[in-house]
Amino acid sequence: MNAKRELSSIDLAALVTEMGRYEGAKVDKAYLYGDDLLRLKMRDFDRGRVELMLEVGAVKRAHMADPDHVADAPGRPPNFAKMLRNRLGGADFAGVTQYEFDRILVFEFERPDANTTLVVELFGEGNIAALDETGEVIQSLQTVRLKSRTIAPGSQYEYPDSRIDPLSVGFDAFVREMDDSTSDVVRTLATQLNLGGLYAEEVCTRAGVEKETQIEDATDEEYRAIYDALDELASRVDTGDFEPRIYLDDDRVVDVTPFPLAEREAAGLDEEHYDDFTTAVDDYFYRFDRSDDDSDSSEPDDGKPDFEAEIAKQQRIIDQQEGAIEGFEQQAADERAKAEALYEQYDRVDEILTTIQEAREDGVPWDDIDATLQEAADEGLPAAEAVVGVDGSEGTVTVDIGDTRATLDATIGVEKNADQLYQEAKRIEEKKDGAKEAIEQTREELAAVKARRDAWEADDGDSDGESDDDDDSDADSEFADTDWLSRSSIPIKRDEGWYERFRWFHTTDGFLVIGGRNADQNEELVKKYMSGGDRFFHAQAHGGPVTILKATGPSEASKEIDFPESTLRQAAQFAVSHSSVWKAGQHAGDVYMVEPDQVSKTPESGEYIEKGSFVIRGDRTYFNDLAVDLAVGIQCTPQTRVVGGPTAAVAEAAATHLQLQPGKYAQNDMAKRCYRELKGRFADESFVRSVASADLIQEHLPAGGSEIID
Repeated sequence: MNAKRELSSIDLAALVTEMGRYEGAKVDKAYLYGDDLLRLKMRDFDRGRVELMLEVGAVKRAHMADPDHVADAPGRPPNFAKMLRNRLGGADFAGVTQYEFDRILVFEFERPDANTTLVVELFGEGNIAALDETGEVIQSLQTVRLKSRTIAPGSQYEYPDSRIDPLSVGFDAFVREMDDSTSDVVRTLATQLNLGGLYAEEVCTRAGVEKETQIEDATDEEYRAIYDALDELASRVDTGDFEPRIYLDDDRVVDVTPFPLAEREAAGLDEEHYDDFTTAVDDYFYRFDRSDDDSDSSEPDDGKPDFEAEIAKQQRIIDQQEGAIEGFEQQAADERAKAEALYEQYDRVDEILTTIQEAREDGVPWDDIDATLQEAADEGLPAAEAVVGVDGSEGTVTVDIGDTRATLDATIGVEKNADQLYQEAKRIEEKKDGAKEAIEQTREELAAVKARRDAWEADDGDSDGESDDDDDSDADSEFADTDWLSRSSIPIKRDEGWYERFRWFHTTDGFLVIGGRNADQNEELVKKYMSGGDRFFHAQAHGGPVTILKATGPSEASKEIDFPESTLRQAAQFAVSHSSVWKAGQHAGDVYMVEPDQVSKTPESGEYIEKGSFVIRGDRTYFNDLAVDLAVGIQCTPQTRVVGGPTAAVAEAAATHLQLQPGKYAQNDMAKRCYRELKGRFADESFVRSVASADLIQEHLPAGGSEIID
């Protein structure tokens, strides 16, 4: 039996009932594992540490988790996780709801400065979108542009079309849905009633109705029995009357349900009982065997990137974007057609609007206006016959005009309504233009992936069966004379180092230098990563990062190194350049260097040390009046990535670089300028988009203003 990989709508409805108990928990931090698993670390007053897990990839789940079931935090957070940390840090979890009966959960978080909504889509390819208080998308894991809906930064989040909720549908509506089918009972329940296969079978079993009964042969009594079985499920979900089960097949977990299922018992599966459903779901996915995820791959792992998967992904995006463009064109045409129809039937529409406005001025309730118009339509009044309905809550009237139907603002005239329709058509046209730009970028990325695939295969074919050695020196030799800027396709080779979540660079002599980004990292570097043989640097000016010149790796035994003077000077330049000296617009400052045993967190009696600060005892080696010096560039071998640091070090490592000095452009603006300049230097611009971004460049820039040295 195949194991469950995705939670059903009924599962989610049950989870929502239980997760409401965690309202009031505070969010500490957000983590993103890969590109489809989001973890929110929270603190609950009664329960202590709480972990919310949201996975939207091949496995789709949403539940609270035992901290012992959570993997260690990943490395440097991507932009989506950074955004969530900024938006949700310190926020209160205000509750979760299920959107209609869809596999969509809506999590609300409240903070005095701003509220945030997370919409988690657990269907299709899956997605997570963060929305502001107006429902506008701040950022999402996946950008979606379809005919029916758009999910992109700056757009209003659009839910999928409504689906019938089998747990709340009335009996008459239930009968109509069933009668509309031409299939059998179980398939109708699974599809038209949106129960899915397992629960459709379960309802039939509980109702005592043969699953293969054709709809045309089903009796009223069978309909009633099915409806009562649905009602029982609904009641148990609403009241939280759960008896959670995990089902096992040969000791392998295959399903988790909020209550016992006759279908699973009939299959002879073993079962384990739980007190609450969210614990059962957590335990299920913790024990879930993911070893089959790549079972269709018969090829050995030879280090080759999965170009075909990336090509397929880019093609899917293009298909979505093309569908979105067609949808935008049709929507814009529809809005213009409505506006033109208003003018074609100006007198009739004006009579309707004037009648409603005069009635409202006389204090007539909206419901009475609607009733009066219906009576007039029954009497054959042409203008009233065009009225479909009046919505007092929105102040609108919907009218049939020619071959189209339009919902109008009943408080304004024909011209203003037409103008609003034209403006809406213009807004949609602008969305279409944005989609066209996006599709061109995607096509460029698709072409670049194909070119990288061809280049990789060509390189592999030229090896003549020789051993493929990943040694960095071999790579340096192989590409020593490569003109990376003019190369049409650059292969991406990436293996992120442990140090890349800090500030970092490698000196021209090959030594690693790391620096803290904040007080927490300053503490971490000294306590965890500084060892004997290293050197500690700090600017004499107040406000600067801890900078450590590493003699050995974090897992190696410490040893004394006679560092070259060039390496010491570059480390000192790095320390002063990321200090308040640069931020103040100065071009030089003093830096001192000490050994690890001179650095302490123990203050003198009666003194206090702030977080991220340290006491230095003993003699110091000074680098006086040292010029600030920073550059940023793009490295192509042995890895493809953004690099930053003193100009000499960056120039040696990067295919191209930009030298900076204190100046007028803020850090964010400078990052964008650097990105545009660096991207323009490469023939393969898509390569730059793949390995660099303004955000990644900004990580290497100092606080304060900068400008590029020509």
